[in-house]
Order: sequence, then C-alpha cells, then structure tokens
Amino acid sequence: MAALHMSETSSTQSIPMRYADFPSLVEALDYAAQGNTGMNFYDRRNQLVAVLEYSDLKRRAMANARRLLSLNLRKGDRVALIAETSVGFVESFFACQYAGLIAVPLAIPMGVGQRDSYMSKLQGLIASCKPAAIISSEEWLPLINSVSTDTPDLRILSHADLNALPEADIELTLPAPEDIAYLQYTSGSTRFPRGVIITHRSVMANLQVISHDGIKLRPGDRCVSWLPFYHDMGLVGFLLTPVATQLSVDYMSTQDFAMRPMLWLKLISKNRGTVSVAPPFGYDLSLRRSTEKDMAELDLSSWRVAGVGAEPISAEQLEQFGERFAAVGFNSNAFMPCYGLAENALAVSFSDENEGFKVNEVDRDILEYQGKAVVPTKDTRAVSSFVNCGKALPGHRIEVRSESGIPLPEREVGRIFISGPSLMSGYFHDAASQKEIKKTGWMDTGDLGYLLDGYLYVTGRKKDLIIIRGRNIWPQDIEYVAEMEPEIHPGDAIAFVTPQDQEESGRIVLQIQCRVSSEERRAQIVHSLTARIQSEFSVAVDIELLPPHSIPRTSSGKPARAEAKKRYLTALTEALTPPQMQQVAGYAQ
Repeated sequence: MAALHMSETSSTQSIPMRYADFPSLVEALDYAAQGNTGMNFYDRRNQLVAVLEYSDLKRRAMANARRLLSLNLRKGDRVALIAETSVGFVESFFACQYAGLIAVPLAIPMGVGQRDSYMSKLQGLIASCKPAAIISSEEWLPLINSVSTDTPDLRILSHADLNALPEADIELTLPAPEDIAYLQYTSGSTRFPRGVIITHRSVMANLQVISHDGIKLRPGDRCVSWLPFYHDMGLVGFLLTPVATQLSVDYMSTQDFAMRPMLWLKLISKNRGTVSVAPPFGYDLSLRRSTEKDMAELDLSSWRVAGVGAEPISAEQLEQFGERFAAVGFNSNAFMPCYGLAENALAVSFSDENEGFKVNEVDRDILEYQGKAVVPTKDTRAVSSFVNCGKALPGHRIEVRSESGIPLPEREVGRIFISGPSLMSGYFHDAASQKEIKKTGWMDTGDLGYLLDGYLYVTGRKKDLIIIRGRNIWPQDIEYVAEMEPEIHPGDAIAFVTPQDQEESGRIVLQIQCRVSSEERRAQIVHSLTARIQSEFSVAVDIELLPPHSIPRTSSGKPARAEAKKRYLTALTEALTPPQMQQVAGYAQ
C-alpha cells in the first residue's frame, strides 16, 4: 500500500493538543489529520509492519465512505466489521463515520477449537444488528459466507474488495451529535451479547473526560495497546482516544500478546510508551511469562499510566507485578484502577493519578451476612479486600442502591447505578431499555459495590453472586482460594452455584483447569481445597478438575460463569439420562 509509511509516527505533536472537544468522531479525525501523528502496527516479532498517519486515515476513510455509499447503502444502515487489529478495520470504521453508517465491530475467533461456537455467535450477532454489509480481511470471508446463507442481500466484502470499488462523486455531510456512531456489543458474560447504542455525543463526552480528567493525557504521550477493537476498552480507549487527542499509538494484536505477552512490555520499552491499559489477567500473564533474559531488555521508566480494569481487580496480582518490574524502572504508582462498561461508552471512574492502587479491607462475615463493608477488628475471622476504582468522572454520577431502588449510605453493598452524558441511548432493537434511559437518565449496571468517601469499590456481578442460606458469597473469593495452590494459576478457576430445588439450597461448583497429571497430587488438591473452603466459608463445594482451556470466557477474557454453569448442567443431565432417552431427545431436536 503506497499510502502507508514505514517509519514510526512521532510522539511529538505538530498541532496544539485538544482534549476531544469535538461534536463528532469525524471532526476529531479532521483535526488530528492536520498533524503528524498516527498509528503504528507491529507483528509477533515486534517488527513494524504498517504505519497510518491520521492524514492518510482521513483521506482513505473518506474515499471508502464514498465507495460504501455507491453500493446504495443509506444513512443509518449497519456495517459489520470483523475487528482485527489492522489498518483495514480502522479505515472501514472511520469510513462508516464519514458516510453516516453505523459501524458494528464484531469479535474474531480467539483460540483453537472455537470455530463452531464462534459461528453460532456470529450468526446471532448478524441476526441482531441486521447489517447491510460485512467487511473483513480475506481470511474470514469463507466463514462469514458460511453463516450468511439466509441473508442473500447482505454484501460481504474484503478490505481489498472495498478499496477496488469505484469512488463515487458523493458529497459527505457531517454527522449530527445525536446520530449513532456505532453499536458496541457487550461481552456477554451473563447473557447473549446485546448491541449498545452509542451516539457521537455520548462517545465524545466520554473521550473528553477520559483524556482530560481520567488519564490526564499530556502532549507527547504515547499509547501502547494489545486490546481488541471489538471490546470497549480497545475501541474507545486505544483507537478513538488517541485520534481525539492527536496522540500516536502503537498496536500489537491480541493473539500475539496471548502467545508472547512480554512483547507488550518490550514494545512499551522500545517506543518509550507512557500510557497502556490491560485487564488484571494481562499483568498476571506478563508476570508469569517473564524471564531474566526478558528483564535485561526492558526499561519501563517511561510508563506513567498503567490502567487496570474490565474485570475484578486483585491487589495481590498488581503487587507482584510491581515488585517484579520495579527492577526495570516500573513505578507502582503508575497503576490506575478504573471502572467502566460499554453502556457508558467506556469509562465511569478512574482512581487518582500517581497514587497506584488502594485497597479497602473489610470483615468478610459481616459483608456476606449483612451486606456491609465494615472495618475489620481483632475479632474478625476473615477479611475480603477490594480495590479503589476512583470517583465518578466530571459530569457523571454513581449511586449504590438497594433492591428497591433506594440510595444506600456509604459502606453498604448494593446495585451500582450510573448516569451522565456518556450513557448509551439503550440497546439496539430494545425499545424498553431506550425508553427507560430516556425517562430516568440512569442505568442499573448489574454490578454490586459500595462507596467510601465518594470512591467506588466493586464487589462483583449481581448475577454471579452465590447465595447460600442467607449468606452472600463472591465467586472470586472462592476462586482466589483455589489459586493459592501452587499449580493453579489466576484465571484457572471458576465458581458458580447450581439452581436450588425444593429439598435443599443449590450446590457450589468449583471448576479448575488443572495441568497436574499425578492422580495422587490431583486428589491432594481436591482434598486441600475442600477443607480450606469449608473452613473459610462454612460451605460444601463440588470440585471438578478439568483439562487446560476448558473454562469458557467472554470475548473480553472475563470468566463466563453463566456459560460454565450451562455446560455443567447440560453434562449433568446427559450423565443422568439413559442413552436411549438421549437418542430420542436428539432425534426430536
């Protein structure tokens, strides 16, 4: 591609920095294109493979916008984009913005053996958003065609196909702030993903407070990311934020990070990156895969904002990462825990700058039985720890409410509600959600937590909560106990409760990905964990040791507890059903 330069874009901006104070994404790119910054794409060897300056992005996106409109697509039509970390995706996303089309980033398969489940999910997403076109790299076209047989009018294009279309002489008009910019499909950790409606007004409001008040970006900052563009943290945090603040950004693919996590830290070191964000598992994976040879190649002294979010945050993981990489210049004060969700474009709160992560310890028994986050005393039997996720961003509000919707005092656990200019318009094809948002201006996030001195502490998902005999147990607490076994890594355990029947309360199930082959040691692990969980939580637990890669995860890497429970119950039903009945049931389906 002749338009792609092969030298990295500068970290030094040639135009005055603006903090996303634009009416739309189009005007944000129009301004960034006047400067000399842009995007850099790296391969699995950390070699630069493509550079896209914002000036080139604007030119190519406008050309592709006219090409899309020449296909008789109309304003408001959806265009599904297979969200690879590539120049093609970025150009197509912004082409949609210039054309007045609604971009719909969709996930790509992330692992071996996921083809069937991915095809099923892709079919559901296509049925949900009803796109007029799908754009992808050549690699995914056969798969897309195979799931699109029921939609003969759907236009399926590769990036090369799009670039080859004639550029029609069509005038492009600026989008209005209330126009829909894109649909962000949720990760589906508790239900089938739903399309979050994000307008230009909503996303620009979020980009402004993220850049100015949350991360507090500075001229000369350089962003580094491996986060997928189909996730809000990757799309809003590291595609749209750099554009809206005219900063250069360095990308590596999520797959390359998963295979070689140290490439992430090496890229930060190599390019003197200052801002990079990851879920907790990203820090943990890098920690576990680091070698002394890797350490000798690193200098992380430039990294001033190490954001943490997207899943429950373990203070111990962050402590271990900070201790390990302090030797190569990493400052733990760079840690910046945050809270957000796709329904608010991305961010709701950030912890304070340059203060690292702060932990609030509470009496676990009082928390589980009374729903209150009380300071431990000498009589406290066990402690739970939660990480400070900061205060609501300016113009935004957080309330913790009871089941009846009444705001709760500080230190009382309840449902987290959010409000503000970044809030979604509702879910796509869900009139009830759109009406509720418009009427109240508030949204129930589905998360639980408490406030302390105005700071938010997230305790978990409402739907994941394990309730046994009046006691509320957080699944991550049980999972953490499992991860204390030396052979069990963070992310290897998942806990949930089975439905209760009339005879008894539900059973807690703990599934563990176990790499241990010795039957004697496996039995010891089960025995040890059974005793420890009984001692700490006064509950019985059924423990299953599974092969590696057995625990289901959402597209953003979170443990999919609802899916794990579904698989468990399906397997249990099949095990209890006579073979002949299974055959009859299969035939009937």
